[in-house]
Amino acid sequence: MTSSATAFAPASVGNVGIGFDILGFAVDALGDRVTVTRVDRPGVRILSSGGVAGDLPLEPERNTAGRALLALNVAVRPAFGFDMRIEKGIPLGSGLGGSAASAVGAVVAANALLDRPLEKLELLKFAMQGEAVASGSLHADNIAPSLFGGLVLTVGIDNPRVKRLPVPHGIQAVIIHPHMFLSTREARSILKREVAMADFVWQTANLAGFISGCYTDDLDLIREGLNDVVIEPQRRQLIPGFSVVRNAALAAGALGCSISGAGPTMFAWALSDAAEAVRSSMVEGFARHGVEVDHWVVPVESEGARIIAS
Repeated sequence: MTSSATAFAPASVGNVGIGFDILGFAVDALGDRVTVTRVDRPGVRILSSGGVAGDLPLEPERNTAGRALLALNVAVRPAFGFDMRIEKGIPLGSGLGGSAASAVGAVVAANALLDRPLEKLELLKFAMQGEAVASGSLHADNIAPSLFGGLVLTVGIDNPRVKRLPVPHGIQAVIIHPHMFLSTREARSILKREVAMADFVWQTANLAGFISGCYTDDLDLIREGLNDVVIEPQRRQLIPGFSVVRNAALAAGALGCSISGAGPTMFAWALSDAAEAVRSSMVEGFARHGVEVDHWVVPVESEGARIIAS
């Protein structure tokens, strides 16, 4: 019987522009590592939390990974307890699903220790409980891609249904992370609670066109669909240089460019032969506003959370 397991849970881009709270894709270039150990004492205990995120609460109820593992523990009621160590590879407040990755890593590692491991959909529900600690609401646009990998659509909250979507060959994602912190709660708090009918129809058409384009390899539909007319106009004010960076990406050949999750990270989709030019143009756009960044070019098709040591 395995007594300890370490899981890697990748970062993720939530929303993908037009899929607020329902679309996301994994970013394997960085992620969190969570080690869970079986112990004779019942319950959940966090022994340490290190890495790039600084000091995080060690009380399980106040920690995204801890809350997720508590939810699993209550549901499964194993004849043992869990000790956990968290190594953050994703900066908090980056818009790259850092809170989601910790929650996913915790339940994936703990699942490897169970006598009867659970299905991923069950783990998703536990991880969503953890994500709520950071964002104040239940949603899976970061949880699902971090857990399942690739581009993922999630429908429903209480009984979520997850569908991994195909991505046309040759598309890569450009990820640009400005060196600044933006709270998910803050980014959600500024959003209006009502949407104009015209914007609702436009956004729905864009989402449908994007998904259809992914299934049919229609790059024009993807290009037209990657246009968020509801959330992005409200949040772009939070990111210095947003319009300059977005326009530069499109001018360099990007299929689309928007905010990753709550921000401030931005992402673009581009064909392989344009990806480096898109990256350079976005980095330069932020530099013009005095903002330093980290940046990656990554495949959209990627692996989700997995056990890396046991």
